[in-house]
Amino acid sequence: MNPLLDQPIPNLPNLNLPKVVIVGAGFAGLKLARALRNSDFQVILLDKNNYHQFQPLFYQVATAGLEPSAIAFPLRKIFHGTPNVSFRMAEAERVDPVAKRLYTDIGYIDFDFLVLAMGADTNYFGAKNIEYYSSPMKTVSEALYIRNKIISNYERAITISKMEDRKSLMNMVIAGGGPTGVELAGAMAELRNNVFPKDYPELSFKNMKVVLIEAGPSLLAAMSTEAQSHALAYLKELGVEVLLSTKVQDYDGKLVLLEGREPIETQTLLWAAGIKPNRIAGFDQIHYAGNGRMLVNEYNQLFGLESIFVLGDQCLLPGGEFPKGHPQVAQVAIQQAKNLSRNLFRLVNGQELGPFSYKDLGSMATVGRKLAVVDLPFIKFQGFFAWLTWLFVHLMAILGMKNKLFIFLDWSWNYLSFDPSLRLLIKPKYVRASERKELIEEKSS
Repeated sequence: MNPLLDQPIPNLPNLNLPKVVIVGAGFAGLKLARALRNSDFQVILLDKNNYHQFQPLFYQVATAGLEPSAIAFPLRKIFHGTPNVSFRMAEAERVDPVAKRLYTDIGYIDFDFLVLAMGADTNYFGAKNIEYYSSPMKTVSEALYIRNKIISNYERAITISKMEDRKSLMNMVIAGGGPTGVELAGAMAELRNNVFPKDYPELSFKNMKVVLIEAGPSLLAAMSTEAQSHALAYLKELGVEVLLSTKVQDYDGKLVLLEGREPIETQTLLWAAGIKPNRIAGFDQIHYAGNGRMLVNEYNQLFGLESIFVLGDQCLLPGGEFPKGHPQVAQVAIQQAKNLSRNLFRLVNGQELGPFSYKDLGSMATVGRKLAVVDLPFIKFQGFFAWLTWLFVHLMAILGMKNKLFIFLDWSWNYLSFDPSLRLLIKPKYVRASERKELIEEKSS
């Protein structure tokens, strides 16, 4: 047992203000913390990383289009000169709803209001082999791992003489036909078609498969039929093999077993087939829906616990327009955070709370260079203009002018040269302290 659990988190200021503890610095948690800056609340923001991650562009890190620092922003920098907001890098472990206390790996903290915005993690649907051997992409570090794995595979493949022995290293299989899977498949196909042949002229890329597998009957299930059909056409135009209504049964690190189809040889299975909400101990089963999301009312309050709120991917409002929960997208989380910030002020002023109402601003996905699909409430369009729209919306959503500038320059260079320059294989080297001591002594002798 962690002895810190029985101690308060040290060095937190005591401001004698209503204390709002926010767990998670994703889209919802960060939006709420920023909305409460310089207010009459003391805000403590907790996250296991000390940076905010812009998830929609993870795939560009994985495919060497952007550097990791371009889509990550230091949380402490956001709250410079904001005395009522404190950040602590910590993992939340358990909640005591009665005592209004949150336990973390660095100590406990008492709260007046607790906001759970812990997001979601990869869902493997109970398939242990797939969980062990496939590569997920829910964090910057996982995206960087995929980049290293892909480049490492080609560096290995070029040293293998027989073409048949190279297949499993060169083939790329992506599971999941949502925006992440579609964008990954398109980016991988463009690397195969335009970049890798120049890097590895000794290899035949006619033999490299990029396969996208979707269990449902269509790609981009949440988008319009026009977007679905165009995305499928764009992927086929890029040379992606798309398998619809196909389930991945198992994976042993070398062979992807499919239901009703021939297996595919690959040492790279990228898993983007589903997500599940993160959980925290301390709540009864009655607080959860069958899909693991926490049941809230129209104010995002956890049922039966008026001082605890849940936002984003982690919550579900039963009934209404979204009986299975709102879409697990950034706009839902951001809009819920905005509404909650207003309601917190209403709560302390004794005013009536305002219910959350989701306004669908549209959805979009990019398939490749000059290829994208956009569904807006008032218009649907595809192709080059959709691609420009996608670029603009994502660029504006990035935190920090420096990050916006770096991404704009990277995208401009990649568009003009069709040659992303971040194909670096950077592997961390771990040396135990005892080995390091031996190396130092050996050098000095």
